[in-house]
Amino acid sequence: MSNSQAMIYVVDDDESVRRALTLLLKANGYRVETFACAVDFLAFKHGRFSSCLLLDVNLPGINGPLLQDTMAAEHLDIPIVFITGHGSIPMGIKAMKSGAVDFLPKPFTEKDLLDAVERAISRSRVQIRDGAEVAQIKKRIDTLSPRELEVFHFVAQGLLNKQIASRRGTALQTIKVHRGRVMQKMQAKTVTELIHFAQKAGIVNS
Repeated sequence: MSNSQAMIYVVDDDESVRRALTLLLKANGYRVETFACAVDFLAFKHGRFSSCLLLDVNLPGINGPLLQDTMAAEHLDIPIVFITGHGSIPMGIKAMKSGAVDFLPKPFTEKDLLDAVERAISRSRVQIRDGAEVAQIKKRIDTLSPRELEVFHFVAQGLLNKQIASRRGTALQTIKVHRGRVMQKMQAKTVTELIHFAQKAGIVNS
């Protein structure tokens, strides 16, 4: 995938920084949207394409770390690269533990920045791919009848047909029929694949 399909968001209250980053990123083939504050960034309609956020730590109103927390609460899954002229080591550690891709103190080199952006974009592509897979799995789950969904849960937990039949007080042959329909509707070739689908959909723990 080319850089031209990826979007880089820049949130920094320094206009000269926004302008310099825009020139650098566009010169390397990226699309760029800039914002002077976190509120404007949150209000922007973000598309479902690979992207990353270059985020200044010290911002008026909602600062960088608080924006990171807000994005997590709102399930806005855009990988973050922090840039700062006043960051501390504890702040950087906290940001990374909260999922940031990198924490770059100013001044940083163009290479350091572009390398961090590429790592963030790679992560974004994986998130989008996984999100599409989960959406497809949930769409298939919606086609299951209540009884099939129940059997799906039991199979995902590793129970055998006879164990499910015993729990349900149902004939073994009936469970076999439901299980076969579950496998067919979920498009699972093996029980292992079915369990993988259940984990992806959050039905059972991975």
